[in-house]
Amino acid sequence: MDQHARHPDPASLSDEELASQAAREGSDGVAFTALMDRYRERVWRVCWRLMGTEHDAEDAAQEVFVRLFFERGKFAGRSRYSTWLHGVAIRTCLMLRRSRSRRRRRESPESGGEFGIVETHADPQASPETAVDAAHDARKVLEQLDEEDRALVLMRFAENHDYDELAEMFGSTSGALRMRISRIRERLAAKAGKMLGD
Repeated sequence: MDQHARHPDPASLSDEELASQAAREGSDGVAFTALMDRYRERVWRVCWRLMGTEHDAEDAAQEVFVRLFFERGKFAGRSRYSTWLHGVAIRTCLMLRRSRSRRRRRESPESGGEFGIVETHADPQASPETAVDAAHDARKVLEQLDEEDRALVLMRFAENHDYDELAEMFGSTSGALRMRISRIRERLAAKAGKMLGD
């Protein structure tokens, strides 16, 4: 019997077919390895967006792939594999960020107040151009959000996931997430207005 007929080339299989095979094999199995190769860069990019530094993104990506292996039997095929994988990546990054924040608060409780956040104010001597630049610094604005809202905004606008995909990732409904993002945008717009002195 032709070996290729029994074991098709992983490159010819869909993510979902590979995931089904990976659920039945070990860590060095062909299907799981193929999925890791397919998603390595995308997982790292998501981790970088959510973690903020290259070092933290590397650590998070490694943790994501460990979790993907141990949870590989949990993919039920109700969504695309990429959507399920991004959900694992988001939960992993949120857990790591919260853990890191708690550790930093314990190490220097006086440095950031109760929530470890350093409050910033616009420099009254700054030029209007500088104030506008500060108001539109996406990273600074995003850091003002709580961990899950920040992840939601990044996955919607930086990774371009639709609301049905986000609902799967965040364990919610598309309608609830639309409303949540609308409220986030209103809060960010109000904060940007304050930075500009409105």
